[in-house]
Amino acid sequence: MTDLDEITLVTGPSEATLNERQLVDYRSQRRDCLRWLLHFGKDPDHAEGYAFETVRARASRMDMFYRWVWETEDRYVSTPDHRHADAYLKDLAYRNTSNADKSNHQKAVQMLFKWRTHEHGIAEWTPSITFSASNSAAQPKDFFTREERGLLRDAALEYGSIPGYGDLSPSGRDRWRAYLAQRFEKPKSAVTSEDWERANGWKIPSLVATSLDTGLRPIEVARARTYWVDVDNQVLRIPKDESSKNRDNWVVSLHSRTADILHRWINERDSYLDYDETDTLWLTREGNTYRSSSLKYLLQQLCEIADIDTTNRTISWYTIRHSVGTYMTREEGLAAAQMQLRHQCEQTTMKYDQAPVEDRRDALDRMG
Repeated sequence: MTDLDEITLVTGPSEATLNERQLVDYRSQRRDCLRWLLHFGKDPDHAEGYAFETVRARASRMDMFYRWVWETEDRYVSTPDHRHADAYLKDLAYRNTSNADKSNHQKAVQMLFKWRTHEHGIAEWTPSITFSASNSAAQPKDFFTREERGLLRDAALEYGSIPGYGDLSPSGRDRWRAYLAQRFEKPKSAVTSEDWERANGWKIPSLVATSLDTGLRPIEVARARTYWVDVDNQVLRIPKDESSKNRDNWVVSLHSRTADILHRWINERDSYLDYDETDTLWLTREGNTYRSSSLKYLLQQLCEIADIDTTNRTISWYTIRHSVGTYMTREEGLAAAQMQLRHQCEQTTMKYDQAPVEDRRDALDRMG
C-alpha cells in the first residue's frame, strides 16, 4: 500500500461531473500532482515532501477548486490558470466562512500551482488576495490537565487488555478466544498464545507515554524508529533527516517510567511478524503507520476509558502536545519547552507561556 492509496484521487462530486475520458485525464493529473507533493512539494531542491496529512487535507480543497472552475467555465478545464485562481480567491472572500478556512483553500491552490511551476514550467503564481488565519494560533488549543494526563497514562495500561490465559477457566478461555478472533480478524481456531500476549502488550502504553513526554506530532509517530530510543540515557534521539521540521538533530527527554515501557515494547515488538522488515517503532493492527485519524480514534477510546469529558472540546493527538508545552513551560521555562517540543523559533513556544487553569484557580483561592 502506498500513501496515495489513502487519498481520494477523484471525489464523488467530480466523478459525477466528468465523462469517462475526462475522468481518466483528471485522475492521471491528480496522481502525478499528489505524488510530487508527497515527495518533493515542500522543498523540491532537497526532495522533501509535505506531510501526508497536509497533502490529504489540501487534496480535497484542490478538488473543490477544480470543480469551481468547471462550473464557472461550464466545461472541463484540465489546467486552470492564474486568472482562475485569482477569481476563485475573490469568490472565497465573499463566502461566509472563517479566514482560517479561506486560508486553507488558498494554500491548497498555491500547492497545485507550485507543482505546475516545477513540473510543467509555468510561471509562479502570486495570489492577488491572501487570507490571514487571524490569531487562532496565538494561543494553544485545548490541552489535557495534569490530572487528565495521569488518567491517560493509566487508560493506556488498561486499553485492550484481557484476563491472563492462566487465570481463566476452559469456558472462559473459549469466550476470550472468540473475542480475540474477532479483534484480530482471524478464525477462532487460529488464535495463538502470541495473540493473547499482543492483547496485553506494551505497544499502546509505550506510544501514549512517549507522546505525553515528548509531544510527538502525528507525523513523528509515523516516522518514529527503534533507533530513536536510547533507554539507557532516557531520551529519544531524532535525526535531522527524520524530524518533522528537518533542520536539527533533537535529543528529547523521557521519564524513567516511559523509558522502561519503551524497553519492554521493543523487546516484545521483535516477536511480531509485522515488524520483521521494518524499524518503524509503532504500526497499527493492520500493519500500517499511524495517521492523525487513527491516533484520534485511539485517543477517543482512551478518553472514554479514563472518563475524561470531551464535551465542547476539540480533541486530537495535538491536545497531548499542547499539554506538554503548557506544563513544561510552567515548570522549566520557555527554553526547555522549546527543546522538548522541537521548535525552531522561540516565538512558537511563547504561546504556551500561560498559567494553566488550576494555577489560576489556586490564585483565586489565595485572593479570597
